[in-house]
Amino acid sequence: MELRTLRYFLAAAQEENITRAADILHITQPTLSRQMMDLERELGTTLMLRGKNGLTLTDEGLFFRQRAEEIVELADRLEQAFAERNAEISGTVVIGATEAVGSRLLARLMKRFSEKYPLVQFHMYNEMADDIKDRMDKGLIDVGLLLEPVDTVKYDYVRLSQKETWGVLMRDDHPLVGQDFIAPEEVVKYPLILPLRERVRAEILNWLKCEEKDLSIPLSYTLLSNAVLLVEEGLGCAFCLDGALAIHSSPRLRFIPIRPEHTTRSVLVWKKNHLFSPATSLFIQEINMMRANME
Repeated sequence: MELRTLRYFLAAAQEENITRAADILHITQPTLSRQMMDLERELGTTLMLRGKNGLTLTDEGLFFRQRAEEIVELADRLEQAFAERNAEISGTVVIGATEAVGSRLLARLMKRFSEKYPLVQFHMYNEMADDIKDRMDKGLIDVGLLLEPVDTVKYDYVRLSQKETWGVLMRDDHPLVGQDFIAPEEVVKYPLILPLRERVRAEILNWLKCEEKDLSIPLSYTLLSNAVLLVEEGLGCAFCLDGALAIHSSPRLRFIPIRPEHTTRSVLVWKKNHLFSPATSLFIQEINMMRANME
């Protein structure tokens, strides 16, 4: 299976039409059709259903598309990395970031780095920690901003000094809104919006001293910016961190810390013993310089 074939498949899947995809690829329609049939024969499965209205991916086709996109992206980045080694420092550093107060420090770090190396660009993905680690393990993300707890066996890391406090985000007309802090027994009677990340969710449930079956959980979220809209609509109260920028998105929202206090920190991580592009290597040096200043 050649990289070119993967690009052909992705073009056909994107356009949902063999003729349009062939035009984009500057090849003939019969050539592209033959390539796709050869690919299906090689894999021993049907990737596309051909119909009057165009192409539709099968379940196997959807799975193959996801993996093909990862392989092509990785190949493009590898080609770019070799080009960067023979030129002035340029290229792309790919960042994966969760919602945290550490994002502010990361933003300052990126700004300072851009002033030193103006030809370097950043790509940023805002995702769940588990998705960031998965993409990092595949070589699709260079540096991740995660929240503890983090298993750092596979990563080098810098733990940021600023603490982040867990609390409950609620609407300004909620019965508990006037309190200085929230105790477990006070909040369990209300609908709760919880993070989907398993390790964080388990810590919250441990603090609440409850099992999920004993709670009303109308929504679980990956990114708080989406859940905030539901809090504002009155669906429930969301457990989150005080550093999440989304909690300041509306004057109707109030953040109240939990007691006993529960804090965490942001961590910048990258793969151990990995050969990075020159641009990424310099950015990691910048992170380590920041760590030296913090110490």
